[in-house]
Amino acid sequence: MQLPWWWELGDPCAWTGQCRGTRRMSPATTGTFLLTVYTIFSKVHSDRNVYPSAGVLFVHVLEREYFKGEFPPYPKPGEISNDPITFNTNLMGYPDRPGWLRYIQRTPYSDGVLYGSPTAENVGKPTVIEITAYNRRTFETARHNLIINIMSAEDFPLPYQAEFFIKNMNVEEMLASEVLGDFLGAVKNVWQPERLNAINITSALDRGGRVPLPINDMKEGVYVMVGADVPFSSCLREVENPQNQLRCSQEMEPVITCDKKFRTQFYIDWCKISLVDKTKQVSTYHEVIRGEGILPDGGEYKPPSDSLKSRDYYTDFLITLAVPSAVALVLFLILAYIMCCRREGVIQLVHHSAIQKSTKELRDMSKNREIAWPLSTLPVFHPVTGEIIPPLHADNYESTNMPLMQTQQNLPHQTQIPQQQTTGKWYP
Repeated sequence: MQLPWWWELGDPCAWTGQCRGTRRMSPATTGTFLLTVYTIFSKVHSDRNVYPSAGVLFVHVLEREYFKGEFPPYPKPGEISNDPITFNTNLMGYPDRPGWLRYIQRTPYSDGVLYGSPTAENVGKPTVIEITAYNRRTFETARHNLIINIMSAEDFPLPYQAEFFIKNMNVEEMLASEVLGDFLGAVKNVWQPERLNAINITSALDRGGRVPLPINDMKEGVYVMVGADVPFSSCLREVENPQNQLRCSQEMEPVITCDKKFRTQFYIDWCKISLVDKTKQVSTYHEVIRGEGILPDGGEYKPPSDSLKSRDYYTDFLITLAVPSAVALVLFLILAYIMCCRREGVIQLVHHSAIQKSTKELRDMSKNREIAWPLSTLPVFHPVTGEIIPPLHADNYESTNMPLMQTQQNLPHQTQIPQQQTTGKWYP
């Protein structure tokens, strides 16, 4: 059985990643990180067994270097293989992971990380996680199993828990052993507990946070929950005083005396800190007491008798059909009147009929002019002499070739209009 190992900044195994067995911190700091689990994928081609404790942060790294040996070598000899590899993790027999277990891999060229806080309900039940690696260059796959054996913790849960929100970290950065070890060390200096454990880590995106803009190296933010066996220190309680609560309501940073112990590496939003004292939590179970809101006992149920009077629905049926039918008929008559009797095109049709009638009359007159001559062809008086000018037509003309109006000609007794010549003189 493999025992959990502990973080220690300066441990050569944490920097090289070549260790296989267990890792332990120095005896002076063993109590601080007593039940924090951090495992590295083994180089042995077999199922891996890990033994995390319930209520304690569990972190498991899926190293790309391990799975590179499962795929064929790089096509060109002598070149370093740097294939993009992604991972898919799921509970055996199910499409997804358990609810307490999360997975993150930022890019295909970075390692994947499984992390979460095991629950007490799964204690003693082996949890088999199928890990499938995909080589994005060759499209080959490799599969291994991770068997998680959750153990019970003697001091689970720790009575005092505090959750910090770190603004300048992403979740995969915070999961690194040396970074989390530095944060727990800073918390220990402020809190001064005998036993301090990391309980859970959650990305701000999982809490409804927004994806940061890709400018100024902005981070997503991460929530880190830690537990201890002693009450909260006075520094952690400072965020609860009225002055700091007022500053938080005005979106101003509260004044915390111990903030400088974190500021060198971690930017903590003290307005979002959560302090939970489980020793003061009262059970939410309430016994039901008879009183208001409880219906009185009305005795046995008495169904209606069988001797019910029959009801005639014939009148209701007629009303249901007659009223809509009458309304529909009225609407139909109104629409017919509007469409047939009140059309805007009636005047245009009458005008068009009059034009057609006049055109037909003119055509009949042009075929037989002996019946009635137009007024323009009757004799008229000369405007100068006063003599009667004969009509412009002759009786021997063919009616079919006689135009209604003739062109201008120099006829007798016709007044000539003087015309201007090119020399500038006028002639009669």
